[in-house]
Amino acid sequence: MGRSQESFNKRENEKKRLKKKKDKLQKKEERKASTDKSKDFDDMIAYVDEFGNITDTPPDPKAKEKVKKEDIEIAVPRQAPPNPEDLIRKGKVAFFNSSKGYGFIRDKDTQESIFVHVNGLTEEIQEGDNVTFETEKGPKGLNAINVKRV
Repeated sequence: MGRSQESFNKRENEKKRLKKKKDKLQKKEERKASTDKSKDFDDMIAYVDEFGNITDTPPDPKAKEKVKKEDIEIAVPRQAPPNPEDLIRKGKVAFFNSSKGYGFIRDKDTQESIFVHVNGLTEEIQEGDNVTFETEKGPKGLNAINVKRV
């Protein structure tokens, strides 16, 4: 009987695998031999000057400036709290359904329509009433709160 074709394929595959392994080791040795070990850590250091340029010369220690940690601003500077009177807006009730408990107020300045819920009312309102209100960000846009008739 003749030999199985499978055993020939197994031997060929084993030869290919060993050849790949040998080539990989050879390439690894070549990379190790070609690397430049003469580079020192000091040669790799770079410095940044006061203008943000990269240089290889260290900064002059005599030219250092003392900076207070309070003067360093990482984010947007703090703003003064808004005046409570600026938050109050004026408008007119464009639509209000008292049975469902919601409606819309038309702002007098911007003419935008702002949602109002019965929970945001301080007193009862009807369509056509002039009102003052504050706004808060809701899941679907601005909501009117602290709604009062004028």
